[in-house]
This record gives sequence, structure tokens and C-alpha cells, in this order.
Amino acid sequence: MKPIKCIHCKESNFVKKGFRKTENRGKIQKYLCLSCKKYFTNDEGFYRMRNSEDKITEAIDLYFSNLSSRKVRNHFRRHRPHNSSHVTVLDWCRRYVLKVTNYINTLKPELSGQIYGDETMIPRDAGHRKGGDVFWCSVDWGTRYINATFYSPNPQNVVDATEFMNRIKNSGKPKFIQTDAGMFYPRAFNKVFYTRYKDDQIPHIVNNVHKTGKHNVRIETVFMKLKDRVYDFRGLKALWSAPIIMQGLIIQHNFIEQHTTTGAIPAELAGITLELGNNRWLGLIKESANI
Repeated sequence: MKPIKCIHCKESNFVKKGFRKTENRGKIQKYLCLSCKKYFTNDEGFYRMRNSEDKITEAIDLYFSNLSSRKVRNHFRRHRPHNSSHVTVLDWCRRYVLKVTNYINTLKPELSGQIYGDETMIPRDAGHRKGGDVFWCSVDWGTRYINATFYSPNPQNVVDATEFMNRIKNSGKPKFIQTDAGMFYPRAFNKVFYTRYKDDQIPHIVNNVHKTGKHNVRIETVFMKLKDRVYDFRGLKALWSAPIIMQGLIIQHNFIEQHTTTGAIPAELAGITLELGNNRWLGLIKESANI
């Protein structure tokens, strides 16, 4: 539980002073700051939001679980007394993905170092170039934790591959990295990980499917899951929004859902133990409130 602080002067010198009545969120505790003499309510991540925390987090979870924003809106029409538009649902998702991302970037997962990386095409905007954008992604197989991603509107190239490798490096030292035989991977890997000292060398395993007959299935299973959801959205729309939506899917994978094979949440396998409760999006947002 984060300590309560005045939103005006950031001091913790306060007394309770009644409640603020809201239409959809019930009564909210009011406080009087004894330092600056101003009233405030505690910011638990939903400050000045008109809808309840449960409804907002339910919308986010439904959206990133496979329902489009319009299907979430229709669900609320059938089950909630107050409706929300599909635009509002999408705004909630983007707002809280950015908020939660700032928090989880402060966490340090304990990874196995067995890194499988690849890139895939993400459809965006019917008027965009054929094939869509490129989403670079790697998974730590020991924990199933997605440890590095990079979203780019450009075709595959060495510059983007190098940025992707840098993000893998920043997530922790790998034991090995396996990729496919894309011509950009060896050059990018050498730029980021090359060293002449044997003790510091990291193996780069190149799986050429044309020679081995085997796909890089460990990262492909992650891509199948992510792309199924993007297809349910009928593709992504604006370039500024698409990386945020993809990040939301990563959070859903790492922190919200149990992995079907391990039966555990990847973040917990990576040593990140958070008391998030049953509504894990709500727990994450509250943990993110003071970041």
C-alpha cells in the first residue's frame, strides 16, 4: 500500500475530512493537508476518472484478452447500467498501458538467459504499405517472460535489428540468443555483443529453417498469440497508437495471464512477486500510481 500524500505539496501531514460523492464511483475519502491547508483525494491511479475502477480495468482486460473496443462497448451495454463508447474504451487502454509501463520499467526480472528473438509483420491501416509494420520481440524461454520488443514502421533492416539487440542486452546478459537466418541478425548481433574475450562471449544460434526444417517455434508461439489478438482488432490504426497497443498485449502476457504450458504468470516465474489481487490490472495500476 503506497503512503497517502497531498497532491499539492507532496506532504503526508493530513487528516480525514468527509467524503466526495460521485455519480459512478460512490463515496471517495477527502483529506485536509495540514501543511498547505488544501483539500485532496488520494490518487490511486484513477484520479478524476468518472467511471469506476472495476469497470475501467474490466474494459482493459477484455480488450487485451481478445475483444475489440466495440465488442467491449457492447458487453457493457448488456451488463452495465452506464454505457461507455468504444473510443472511451480505447482511451482507457492507452492511458493505463503508458502508466503501467512506467512502473514495470522499474522492475528487474530474473531471467534464465535463454533468449529467442524474431520479427513479424503487424497489419496497420488499410492504406499503409503492403504487409504492415515490423514488430521485433524476444522471449526468455525459462520464464516465458517477453523481455524485449521494438515496433517499427520500416521493413527489416540492420539499424532496427541493432536497436532490437540493444534492448535485449539492456534486459540482462543472455546465455544465448537464437534467431532465424535473417541476413540482418548476424551484423546486428556482432555490433552489440561482439567481444574478443572468451569469457564474455555470448553464442548466437542461427536457425535456418531451410536447412533444419524446424521453425523457431518458441518465439513463434508468442507471435501466434499476439497476432491473433491484432487480427481480432481488425489490424491496428495510427502509428502513434500501435506501439502502445502492442505494449498492452505484452503486459497482458507478462503480468496478467497464466501461461498455458507452465500454469504460472511469466512475471512471477521471473521473480517479480507483486500483491495484485484477483483483478491484476487494478493492482498494477494502483502500484503505478506514484510513479
